[in-house]
Amino acid sequence: METIGTTAAQALLTPEEYLAKERKALTKSEYQEGRIHAMPGASHEHNIIMGNTFAELHTQLRDRTCIVYPSDMRVKVSSMGRYTYPDVIVVCDEPRFEDSHFDTLLNPTVLIEVLSPSTASYDRGEKFAAYQKLDSLCEYVLISQNSVRVEHYLRQEQTWDLTEFHSLADVFQLGSIGCELSLQAIYAKIEFSQA
Repeated sequence: METIGTTAAQALLTPEEYLAKERKALTKSEYQEGRIHAMPGASHEHNIIMGNTFAELHTQLRDRTCIVYPSDMRVKVSSMGRYTYPDVIVVCDEPRFEDSHFDTLLNPTVLIEVLSPSTASYDRGEKFAAYQKLDSLCEYVLISQNSVRVEHYLRQEQTWDLTEFHSLADVFQLGSIGCELSLQAIYAKIEFSQA
């Protein structure tokens, strides 16, 4: 992820300063350790996959108390003030927010990221490590936009179990929210180039 401005010249911001700037900004930026990181624009495939996934979960949860949020809902990941914008968020408890703006969620149940070439390592590594500190988080899903591949992480007390899916015929369970996702639905209208 690229930092806005030059690293040497950029003054560190407090979480409060970041939120004040972010709420006025025309584009989204994540925040980590005092620095703002611009979010790159999403590709055609990224947007379709994110929309498909959101729509599937929204339909399944429509008559339940769980809420599905698209990528404009911010999540506060740590008390140190890391803020992210997951592609899809589900919360099944009463949503808790950082303040009266109701734009920063504190208690996600499921987080889903669509992997971009520029962010895949970060989403699997540093970002996932930070997400694991959220006591409310039960499941983390990574969806590739370049090939049929879904990584599903399920919290098991102090560890996270990984199951991977590589076929459009695969269906996996999101047990913490009582939903299932088929790869056929996630990748609807996506055409992968033939190697």
